[in-house]
Amino acid sequence: MGLGVEWAVDWLKLSAKAMAEHRVELIEMDRAIGDSDHGENMDRGFQAVVQKLEEAPPETPGAALKVAAMTLMSKVGGAAGPLYGTAYLRAATSLGDLTDVDAGAMAEALAAARDGVVARGKAEPGDKTMIDAWTPAVDAARNAAATGGPLDVLEAAAQAAEAGATATDPLVARKGRASYLGERSAGHRDPGAASSALILRAAVDAASSPGSAGTGPE
Repeated sequence: MGLGVEWAVDWLKLSAKAMAEHRVELIEMDRAIGDSDHGENMDRGFQAVVQKLEEAPPETPGAALKVAAMTLMSKVGGAAGPLYGTAYLRAATSLGDLTDVDAGAMAEALAAARDGVVARGKAEPGDKTMIDAWTPAVDAARNAAATGGPLDVLEAAAQAAEAGATATDPLVARKGRASYLGERSAGHRDPGAASSALILRAAVDAASSPGSAGTGPE
């Protein structure tokens, strides 16, 4: 059984909750190697996403992700808005009008999201960016899709993203504002990789909760 629009909406709401809970942590990460605004921008952007979803409830998972894409592009400053907006837009396009997302479709939507970030930001694994979370997540998701269901795909992706985010700590940044620091960027976690891991973990939590099936509380 796949995951429907209730899951997608829950995912975005839980992502908003995660951004609010980790706002200060993300600000501190970004203060070390960026311009201190990642946590604030992500929190504000996802609160706006939740408001848009409540104003006009979407009918499909892809429609929900498109709302997220458009809202983040318009509400989030810096690099995060265009990068995350493109990721959600590509994922929404990948899902199309599907009402029930199975393992294969889930893995390919995550791959489309990652490819959107690459196309927009031109980053590669090892550059100390959100791609260091997304690329292992996509690889793990595709492997899980061969034998498991959509929840297995999301769990594999989240675990890989969390490991990938942690693995940015010793890297020297080669992209973005952090690259200006050179060797001094080593020893700090990339905030975009950290927020990516939080978002993918929220997808798991949404799929694991009764609300995802539309039968329990949100």
